[in-house]
Amino acid sequence: MYVPSHFHEPDLSTLHDFIQRHSFGLLVSQVEGFPFATHLPFLLEREVGPYGTLVGHTARTNPQCAAAKGQTVLAVFSGPHAYVSPTWYDAENVVPTWNYVAVHAIGKLEIVDDYSSISAIVGTMTDFYEKTMPKPWFFDETTTFAERLLTQIVGFRISIEKLEGKWKLSQNHPVERQQKVVNALRKQGDENSQAISGLMHDRLVRSGTTSATE
Repeated sequence: MYVPSHFHEPDLSTLHDFIQRHSFGLLVSQVEGFPFATHLPFLLEREVGPYGTLVGHTARTNPQCAAAKGQTVLAVFSGPHAYVSPTWYDAENVVPTWNYVAVHAIGKLEIVDDYSSISAIVGTMTDFYEKTMPKPWFFDETTTFAERLLTQIVGFRISIEKLEGKWKLSQNHPVERQQKVVNALRKQGDENSQAISGLMHDRLVRSGTTSATE
């Protein structure tokens, strides 16, 4: 991922928090010499490996499974994004752009193909996503239904070797312009614009260039 220095987010905890908030990602590898991508939820084991480890599962019939074994793969996690109009800057010689937040994780993929480990992945993932539900659903691996389903999927682990974060939030513009973008995004009303506005505002507050009430 191309990450200019002013958009680079180096903090590991921030990157990990982002992955967990936006855990439905994109697994990219090669299948028969061509790029192949699968949209999947991922679990993050923060303390396993220098940058953490990603865990997931996919259908056994997915050709990416066998082909990606041992490959260096890419997992892409996308966050909020919003169009930025040059009219908001109230300045000359400016152009349209797009503000967004994204994390890329790179590492070798290991296939997990024993029954008990696959069951553990499914159980842990279910618990993670069900914990906020009023009546959480429980994965019971002892049922005939569960046993049949577990034979139809395969698990994987990716020990992260490189983790990149890009927080493109108008940092290449003067603070006055950044604040104008924040104010304009607040007026857009959609969820993405509100989220980007909030991220920009929080960054300006942390830098001491604006107050929490602006």
